[in-house]
Amino acid sequence: MAVPSEGWLSLRWFLQGAGILIVPLIHQLVRVSDPVIADVVYNYLLVISVAYIMVNYAVLFVFHRRKCYRQIAAQACFIGIVFGIGLSFSLLHPRIVAFGCYLCVLGFFHFSEYFSTSIYNYESLSIDSFLLNHSVAYAAAAMCSWCEYFLELYFFPDIKSVWYISVFGLILCIFGECLRKVSMLTAGRSFNHYIQTTRASDHVLVTHGVYAWSRHPSYVGWFYWSLGTQIILCNPICLVAYTVTSWRFFNERVEDEEITLLNFFGEDYLNYQQRVGTKLPFISGFKMEL
Repeated sequence: MAVPSEGWLSLRWFLQGAGILIVPLIHQLVRVSDPVIADVVYNYLLVISVAYIMVNYAVLFVFHRRKCYRQIAAQACFIGIVFGIGLSFSLLHPRIVAFGCYLCVLGFFHFSEYFSTSIYNYESLSIDSFLLNHSVAYAAAAMCSWCEYFLELYFFPDIKSVWYISVFGLILCIFGECLRKVSMLTAGRSFNHYIQTTRASDHVLVTHGVYAWSRHPSYVGWFYWSLGTQIILCNPICLVAYTVTSWRFFNERVEDEEITLLNFFGEDYLNYQQRVGTKLPFISGFKMEL
């Protein structure tokens, strides 16, 4: 399976951004007993971190003349930095290990969305495939989860120390991530991040693999991934809010998509509906009135 140049470009800059992990690792290796000198070293390393980010962005703007390549490199680098910071939190800061794991899960999800699309459906690949600009609601939900995490960490730190809950959330995120990517690769060119209103010549009804188990396995994966992020953070309020919001989003999305699929494939899709469920809790999809 060939990886196009855009895919390799995103991978290179994702890894380059993640390289910021080197800075906190150096800080761990350089042990200074004098607190004054330790503070100076820490401040210098903060400056080095900022410089690392600035140099990377300066390099990508100099070497990538094409606007689309700049955008790919810039977003992949940003996601890599988020992933690298998350990894450093997970490895080096015991108090906020859960938040570090969350950042790793979040960063990898957005990078893998673009990278997987570059492989399975190059024709639909765009800068939007990173899903960083998914919606205002998506960004607001993420910020709310950060606020809840740090407020509860400050006022109720014991809530955030139940490590086995975070581990369960991480497992749920890995399950959701894997299911979504397998779904995307199984569907191939028939998968798109946006509901299609016009049937393409190569758009086929996929009913094998994970699609023999669920009509919308990529949504199932994304649904449980989103809940897993809040379980990692031990965010009880946002877990409830994410569950309700995600359920409403996917309930509406599935109905809209199935109306389109019924128009595309007619009786074939109707028979498929009768054989296979959505596997999304309490979501049955669009039902035709006969």
